[in-house]
Amino acid sequence: MSVGTHPTFENSPSGTVLTSPPDGSAVDRATEAARRVVDALLRTDRGNANLDRVAEELNSIAEHLEEHAPAVAERLIDMWNGEGVTRHDPVTGPENALAPPVVLEGLSDGSVRGTVTLTIPYQGPPGHVHGGVSALLLDHVLGVANAWGGKAGMTAQLSTRYHRPTPLFEPLTLTGKLMSVDGRKITTVGDIRTADGQVCVSVEGLFVDKTVPRPR
Repeated sequence: MSVGTHPTFENSPSGTVLTSPPDGSAVDRATEAARRVVDALLRTDRGNANLDRVAEELNSIAEHLEEHAPAVAERLIDMWNGEGVTRHDPVTGPENALAPPVVLEGLSDGSVRGTVTLTIPYQGPPGHVHGGVSALLLDHVLGVANAWGGKAGMTAQLSTRYHRPTPLFEPLTLTGKLMSVDGRKITTVGDIRTADGQVCVSVEGLFVDKTVPRPR
């Protein structure tokens, strides 16, 4: 899907969901199960969980999946065929076990917003979100905000300020908004806030109006 046909705040209603929702398919259900496994491995009692048996079963599952994996080049073509908003990115992709995943919606003022609760797999400081994870989330949110604003670009610079530790196990609000366009340069801002409105992380991103060709 090209930028010209992507939903924007000028042609779509406020509240438009801009990310690919889970559709109940087998791959979505398998991916959600994989997220549970990752979280459970970090929580489990390592002395009493019979992890030798767990490792055998997980390796068997991995071998089964690998047997049915096409060549990387072929898989990339399949991944990028169709949807302009992908199902496999590491922030919002329902097919990516690394993704929380985040659901983002576009608002009438040109901003995008989503809510997410992060757990132990995303931990940095004790009980709090890893700073690199926060930057990853916001970089993606700003990219979606650009598309909602009618532009597209590659990240050239992400200026990140950490105001306070970002808590795990609590709902966090992610926002982004395209602020200005100067030729090929796009400036976009965003932040992560707690449920009571405290800013944990804020960013200003500089994007360049350029895209990477899709695999064919």
